[in-house]
Amino acid sequence: MLTDLAHNLMHLLVYTPGEPMLFSSGTFWALFLVFIPLYAAMRGRLWQMVTFVVAFSLLFYYKSSGLFVFMLAATSLIDWSLSRLMVRLTSRTARRWCVAVSLLCSLGILGYFKYANFFLWNINAMVGGNFQPLDLVLPVGISFYTFQSVSYIIDVYKGRVAPTATWLEYAFFLSFFPALVAGPIVRADYFLPQIRHVHHATRREIYLGLWLIILGVIKKAVIADYIAQYNDLIFDNPGGYSGFETLMGIIGYTMQIYCDFSGYSDMAIGIALIMGFRLAQNFNFPYKARNLTDFWRRWHISLSTWLRDYVYIPLGGNRKGTARTYVNNFATMVIGGLWHGAAWRFVFWGAMHGAGLAVHKATKPYLGRLGESWPIRAMFWFITMAFVAALWVFFRADSWTSAGTIIARAVTDFDIAYAVPFASARMLWLILIVVIIVAHAVPTRFWNRAALWFIRTPWIVKLIIFLITIQTVIELRSNDVAPFIYFQF
Repeated sequence: MLTDLAHNLMHLLVYTPGEPMLFSSGTFWALFLVFIPLYAAMRGRLWQMVTFVVAFSLLFYYKSSGLFVFMLAATSLIDWSLSRLMVRLTSRTARRWCVAVSLLCSLGILGYFKYANFFLWNINAMVGGNFQPLDLVLPVGISFYTFQSVSYIIDVYKGRVAPTATWLEYAFFLSFFPALVAGPIVRADYFLPQIRHVHHATRREIYLGLWLIILGVIKKAVIADYIAQYNDLIFDNPGGYSGFETLMGIIGYTMQIYCDFSGYSDMAIGIALIMGFRLAQNFNFPYKARNLTDFWRRWHISLSTWLRDYVYIPLGGNRKGTARTYVNNFATMVIGGLWHGAAWRFVFWGAMHGAGLAVHKATKPYLGRLGESWPIRAMFWFITMAFVAALWVFFRADSWTSAGTIIARAVTDFDIAYAVPFASARMLWLILIVVIIVAHAVPTRFWNRAALWFIRTPWIVKLIIFLITIQTVIELRSNDVAPFIYFQF
């Protein structure tokens, strides 16, 4: 009995390769149920709370990425030391050297693990060598915490934030486990003041956090994971299905990536809210957008605002003329595409979004003359969604050939006669797709009122909703817990 208990405890605490700890896994919730009462008991004692959360966050990252946890700790120590040194220096050149060293460490580590094979492969293609890929494992969440590290050191240099007094506070910011492995990207000026402000979560915040967690679980573990089973068939066998079936796969992945990523963000924001911390909104019904500019104001908001503040504006933003504005937009989106993955397909994805943003800005004065009638709004929405969905193919496909085949099959081999047999075979899949479309179609105030209703309901109603959610996950889950799509970034 004791041996089995010790074995189960070790399984909870030891990293298992191939089984990263996920918000949608039982392992995380087992540990979180132990964590939260201890955290609540320490919330009023600042340094005990900070130490405990940092320790749990590092355990969470260890369970997600193994010994790379030491790299995270080293990054936080280097950043904090340089930020403290920076404010003591009076020479602007010396301060810039501190920034340069920090960026070299953070971006150098990210570049090595994420882009070394990409650049070596391209050099090999140019010189005709015999390239053997490096045996590299991409640490989970490295792109997210690297961007937090970069923004912190730049903000300290520009005087937007003061460096934290202790390493523990900075480690708390950089490793805060709800946002650590897949965002939202946390900004220092927004988050650091919350650490020292002793705020016990109110009952309303706890229930709102629970609501967001339930929504996140439904999006990820119910909808995204289920519809992914069909989508994977299409993308794993390009050209093997009819045009109609292929188009359904494209639409399916468009909905899958939204539910997967926004579901994670909902859970992260909800968990943080239960702890008394606020994370910035990361998604705002992006498929409501009727143009690309609006889409990027709604999709992955923490990344788009980060790119705006730390790439687009430093490049000149819109301050240097119309042509330069378009170039800056384009360059920013190319960098955003490369951030998502070390492949030319991601660069193309970002470049096309950059080109689309430029086209929208250039034509905006003329489009405004068409008015705001329902047919015009519907047309703009359809064009935007068709553009976004087509580009998601390059995001998901494993090669240029696969992406081209999938798009060509959907366009040239479309036959509506497949609709009825498809609906008969994939009824639940279609229902879940419709659920997401309807969720975007209803006014946002409906969801605000739904959250308020949940907060006000008796605890027994909340428990029933929670149990129904868990049972639905159990009924629809596949054999393994599917990792979040953005874990690979």
